[in-house]
Amino acid sequence: MNRNPLIPFALIAVLGLGFMFLLSFVGLNQANNLADGGGEEAAVLTADELYQQRSCLGCHGNELQGVSAPALADVGERLSEDEIKDIIINGQGTMPGNLATAEEATILAEWLANYGQEETE
Repeated sequence: MNRNPLIPFALIAVLGLGFMFLLSFVGLNQANNLADGGGEEAAVLTADELYQQRSCLGCHGNELQGVSAPALADVGERLSEDEIKDIIINGQGTMPGNLATAEEATILAEWLANYGQEETE
């Protein structure tokens, strides 16, 4: 009734190595899908949702009235859409840059440049 004590350990090691290789191939496949732009599409947020999500309202206010930063309600009258986008991407004064991606900055800049014009027309 003497059993070889190495057989259970060898079996566990072989199964562990096999599982490790399986997981690494799954991970490589997922990495390739992400690199190719596959997978789930990111939901496109509205400008108002981006404004809230990027915490812009903390400094610029919930009504764009300005709190510790300039008011943005009439920024479209003072700056062009490209200038607004540049400020969102690069920052200005105490506002840091890189708070939004280029795509998000485009959405926000268009929204801010046209803010209030819908109501007056």
